[in-house]
Amino acid sequence: MATPVRVPPEQEFTLNPIIAGRDQAAAAAGQAPAARWALAGLSLAMLLASLGTSSANVGLPTLAQAFDASFQAVQWVVLAYLLAITTLIVSVGRLGDIIGRRRLLLAGLALFTAASILCGAAPTLGWLIAARAVQGLGAAIMMALAIALAGEIVPKARTGSAMGLLGTMSAIGTALGPSLGGVLIAGPGWRAIFLVMVPLGLLNLLLARRTLPAPGQGMPGPQATRQRSGFDHPGTLLLGLTLAAYALAMTVGGGRFDGVNLALLLAAAVGGSLFVLVEARVASPLIALAVFRERALSGSLGTNALVSTVMMATLVVGPFHLSRALGLDAALVGLVMSIGPVISALIGLPAGRLVDRFGAAFMVVAGLVAMAAGALALSVIPAGFGVAGYIGAIAVLTPGYALFQAANNTAVMRDVHPDRRGTVSGMLSLSRNLGLVTGASVMGAVFAAAAGATDMGTAPPQAVAWGMHMTFAVAAALIVVALAIAIAAHRRTARDGAPAGNRG
Repeated sequence: MATPVRVPPEQEFTLNPIIAGRDQAAAAAGQAPAARWALAGLSLAMLLASLGTSSANVGLPTLAQAFDASFQAVQWVVLAYLLAITTLIVSVGRLGDIIGRRRLLLAGLALFTAASILCGAAPTLGWLIAARAVQGLGAAIMMALAIALAGEIVPKARTGSAMGLLGTMSAIGTALGPSLGGVLIAGPGWRAIFLVMVPLGLLNLLLARRTLPAPGQGMPGPQATRQRSGFDHPGTLLLGLTLAAYALAMTVGGGRFDGVNLALLLAAAVGGSLFVLVEARVASPLIALAVFRERALSGSLGTNALVSTVMMATLVVGPFHLSRALGLDAALVGLVMSIGPVISALIGLPAGRLVDRFGAAFMVVAGLVAMAAGALALSVIPAGFGVAGYIGAIAVLTPGYALFQAANNTAVMRDVHPDRRGTVSGMLSLSRNLGLVTGASVMGAVFAAAAGATDMGTAPPQAVAWGMHMTFAVAAALIVVALAIAIAAHRRTARDGAPAGNRG
């Protein structure tokens, strides 16, 4: 099998025979498609990882019947996958920096595909949950390293477009999952939800193996990094336990916060403190604490978490508002809820091009302003505007989110040191996941408290409408905070002259 040759960034996308000469132009002309195919493979990895979450959600009622289990039990089919991603995504990013990102991505794709077979063949619910945790590990590798590798195979001037493409594929996976899952359950059955990932995973593995450049052909190899650093096992264990405790605190309890949740939060706080102490003492920390003194990087991570918290509010509050306040049936609720992901999928590539043209810092601010306008519209829109008013506000909020994601990912990944690319990519994905987990709990609690109801399924329409208004008023305030952080970080970076992730 021929090994693809890495093209220098200046030759990958700009082919100029007059400047480069006939021989260089001929070589570049043959290699630019290889770079695009490599990016296609990374995009497919992002789609599969997001599809693994969204397609399983719709199957929970069927799984409860198939295994004669409670909803609290079968929800671990989703939670095991999400917890594996949340707890391990930074660690696998760091591991990719040490042993080689291409090598680890191929292993992650193989693991994801094998775990999909195990999920589809699961004879018991416990087997299925365990297999989903393994599948989540594969997805964590795919998510962290797809973003990191995209920053290596495209020139800096095209980073925004690459990040926009990855965001588009992730949104397509989110939008496609429920409908695909529903069709497969109605046809072959619930096992097909997982088995359909097998041919896609094999295709992705083949594509990545053939198109991603090997170390030494334009992609940094692990040798230099391995000589000066090792893998931080105690830090990895502490971070994983800390994140698992926090994620469980935010998800268990069915919307109620009791002693178990408090104990988990306390455990997360203790684990986080121990993690900081360990990282300050080990020779090769999982996360160098100095990274949080970089205003641009820490600001990007913070705004990413806040924005994800707000976006989760649309998923938590939207179905209740559409069904209870606006009186839509389940089919129409699903149709309206799919509009946001569809908009994200359509706007991702244009958003990336705007980032390349006008700069990441400016587009981060523009995206946050659009998100603030959309959240504010949802907080004040009268019920008389009906579904059209809701869709109009979402049509402002969602493109702002897509623009922010493309710009923020570009700002973080464009100038990061090669030997930190996997770790920083993992931190970026982690901040998003933590925002989603926190948003599901906190924004759901705000919604319930504002509506004054413990059972939102039977709450009066007026109470649900008021709850939505108050929830998105809080969401708008969070976006304003994110906007202030982004502006302050940009000003500090412009004054210091150091790009995000480029020190230490």
